[in-house]
Amino acid sequence: MGDSSDSVSIDMETLSLGGKEYLVKTRCGTVSVAVFGDQDKPALVTYPDLGLNYTSCFQGLFSCPEASSLLLHNFCIYHISPPGHELGAAPSGSDDLMLSVDDLADQILEVLNFFGLGAVMCMGVMAGAYILTLFAMKYRQRVLGLILVSPICSAPSWTEWLLNKVMSNLLYFYGMCGVVKELLLKRYFSKEVRGSVQVPESDIVQACRRLLDERQSVNVWQFLEAMNGRPDLSEGLRKLHCRSLIFVGENSAFHSEALHMTSKLDRRYSALVEVQSCGSMVTEEQPHAMLIPIEYFLMGYGLYRATLSVSPRSPLSPSCISPELLSPESMGLKLKPIKTRISL
Repeated sequence: MGDSSDSVSIDMETLSLGGKEYLVKTRCGTVSVAVFGDQDKPALVTYPDLGLNYTSCFQGLFSCPEASSLLLHNFCIYHISPPGHELGAAPSGSDDLMLSVDDLADQILEVLNFFGLGAVMCMGVMAGAYILTLFAMKYRQRVLGLILVSPICSAPSWTEWLLNKVMSNLLYFYGMCGVVKELLLKRYFSKEVRGSVQVPESDIVQACRRLLDERQSVNVWQFLEAMNGRPDLSEGLRKLHCRSLIFVGENSAFHSEALHMTSKLDRRYSALVEVQSCGSMVTEEQPHAMLIPIEYFLMGYGLYRATLSVSPRSPLSPSCISPELLSPESMGLKLKPIKTRISL
């Protein structure tokens, strides 16, 4: 860990699964960072969506044994939470600064400097994908690559702006009420897993609903306000020369945004994976669909070892990898079909 004068960290507690939580003081407030793995390894930084933290946004992916063998084998994971979104967070005070998306991106730089990290791999979901993309545009030398899930890059459309304003007012006056939770769950998940009158909610939706109850509404409101005032990043994306891997569920509210972002990125360095029958949060709804694309992506950095000991039936088993990228049926995998647009 790097030495710091003003940015003093407190090693808060040892988390389950061997991680540690740090509170890193930055110019724009304190940031919670949960660290998992060997800090001598390359760094993978994650950033979740609005109202979520790493336990509710990335647990599905990182709990897959194959993902652990791929990601924890190669990386030390640094889960950064948006201000006030960490477990047990206190509500923001009336004197706390209202942060912009630029402030949130600058906080990431201060976190990297605190831990003594150089260039890092980044993984973000929805609003978190926007913050990490903005960070990559501002500090290009600090980003090795981007893995983005249902990313946002444009300024809010009028319809999104209005919906966010409605949700913002509800959060401000009524807290994390039932309407807000339903709007957030619709943002995260497809209709199939959210259930209906005849079909009950899936376990992942029920778990997310319970976790939303633990969020401090004022903290979620502040992140939402920052995202509702975000600038359009589209015109600067062509200048990003780090490799980018984009996932989006075909039923995601941000599906068109992901396609738009892909069209603006340099096609030599970007790839798009569309996951059928899935909402925005692919990391939770269909995490297995991400494994092989991430494996191929990391091969470009020499970070995946094909000799890694895995189950013969694992999607990461070398014998299961075919040149026809991402064809689950041909590999005998019980995955929903995946449409791909690859331009690496």
